[in-house]
Amino acid sequence: MDFETAPSGVANLLVSQLSETCRIEFENVFYAADGDWIESLLVIPESPIDPEAMIESLSGVELLHFEQVSDDRNNQQTYRFNIVAHEPYPFLLGLLLREKSIPNRLVLTSDRFSGVATVAAWDDFRRLADKLQEQYGKFELLSVSQVETTGAPLGSGQLSRVVRNELSDDQLLILQVAYKMGYFDTPRTASADDVAAELDIAQSTFSERLRLAESELLGLAFSANKD
Repeated sequence: MDFETAPSGVANLLVSQLSETCRIEFENVFYAADGDWIESLLVIPESPIDPEAMIESLSGVELLHFEQVSDDRNNQQTYRFNIVAHEPYPFLLGLLLREKSIPNRLVLTSDRFSGVATVAAWDDFRRLADKLQEQYGKFELLSVSQVETTGAPLGSGQLSRVVRNELSDDQLLILQVAYKMGYFDTPRTASADDVAAELDIAQSTFSERLRLAESELLGLAFSANKD
């Protein structure tokens, strides 16, 4: 189900410090103890921010780590916050889990919490909808569909994070541009010469860098089975 409900929690406090166009996406969340949650958040503000200063201004929040990553889709900067947050009871994610739903996506903006979750049966959905309405005073079902699989749960973004951490900037750029231009499509819609021209490098340089990037990427996937 695709739904919207009222904003709440620590992430909502972060949004309140930023512009109305800010978006926070939950990458991964783990329950620690006594109302504390370990959260990995992608924060996309309208302009550059000071993560440490923002977190220091909030009570019940500890910043474990942050990094700044580029978001080429909209020329905005994306920040990744890893925090320990003391969330109010019941926290939206906790409510979803207690009602036996699998959260696939959670995104917070200034005026709403939107998300996608998977439930096993219609009765489970109705019970969850009632709980959300009761707790937050707002619940809107945007769409619902029957699926054979549960979809990717929160935390599935870990692979992309590992790739970004392990590959060099040049390797990531080579793969990204080649992918976007259709070099890996079947049939191929961009040649090695096309991608090399876009990157303003020689075709031989592109081929060498691509092989190195592919080797590094495959090493991440299969290194444990190499022997």
